[in-house]
Amino acid sequence: MADFKDELSPALAQALGSELQNAWTDFPLETWSHAATSGLEVLELKARAAHLADALALCLPPTFPEAAAVLDRALESPTFTGWMIWPCGQLVAQQGIDDPDIALPLLARLTRRSSSEFPIRAFIARHPEVTFRYLHQWAAHPDEHVRRLVSEGTRPRLPWAPVLRGLITDPTPAVALLERLFDDESAYVRRSVANHLNDISKDHPDLALACAERWLAASSHGDGVVRHGLRTLIKRGDPRALALLGYGHSTTVTLVDLTVSPDVIAIGDEVTLTATLSAADDTRAAIDYLVHYQGARGPRPGKVFKLTSRHLPAGDQVTVTKRHRFDHVSIRTIRPGPHRVELQVNGRVLGSVEVMIRPR
Repeated sequence: MADFKDELSPALAQALGSELQNAWTDFPLETWSHAATSGLEVLELKARAAHLADALALCLPPTFPEAAAVLDRALESPTFTGWMIWPCGQLVAQQGIDDPDIALPLLARLTRRSSSEFPIRAFIARHPEVTFRYLHQWAAHPDEHVRRLVSEGTRPRLPWAPVLRGLITDPTPAVALLERLFDDESAYVRRSVANHLNDISKDHPDLALACAERWLAASSHGDGVVRHGLRTLIKRGDPRALALLGYGHSTTVTLVDLTVSPDVIAIGDEVTLTATLSAADDTRAAIDYLVHYQGARGPRPGKVFKLTSRHLPAGDQVTVTKRHRFDHVSIRTIRPGPHRVELQVNGRVLGSVEVMIRPR
């Protein structure tokens, strides 16, 4: 599978240059081609976006209102879209940070082509009052992409982005926005709200749970936002979160059997985890498993993975299975050695098995 960084390619840079020249005939295409593509391919993803933004600053008009007008005209083209929007949004955050009343409406228009969730964070940090005034207006915007920007752009712990420390300390300004979006007609927006709630739960679990209780009572779209938004608390075995979603935290669940097959594999191969459970009373169970990957200095803390949610009838034995691949991913390198796998039910670890990983 191609790396994400390859999306910001020399070919995309050339396409972006053509879009901007169509919008502004004085756009220096030759200068752009050289500045945008020189050294691009040796860079990683975020560095490529920054490189292209710097090239844009070199080639667009020198004042931000004029540069913003070119980007606005480019939006008249339906092919000005996708990955090429990222460096444009970054340029807006860099060049327009002191012109929020021009920059923020432009970010809202850009987000309809590709999300402005990264560049808007600079304005939240620098101009919180102005930015939140726009965010409250956008919470009622007819376009779901703009409404999603409200919830996603204010996430305190958005992946790939700097944290918003002010909203980690006090998330209530963002909660006021989420209150308007948790029951949005768009599943795309609701999913963002759920991820935002999960961010809040990591620093303010009581506030997140209070939101979840209100939203469950008022939602017309079921418990999806709350279920996804409380996933970190569920994995931690928080009794209030488990009870809120109907899991039987107080019911005794017994691990009858736990196996992993095969128990010796090469890096890149997969195993099948099989668990048999029995509950003393009828209960709904959140069944997860934790993998203690080998790190450079020994086993790491367990990484929690969702296995399933299952109704366990009183006294019956229920068997569940899950395949898990031990392969390298962008955030994790698989090292040879023993890897402990634990089974967790309603927040309690009931047992463990070991997988031996050998080099490929």
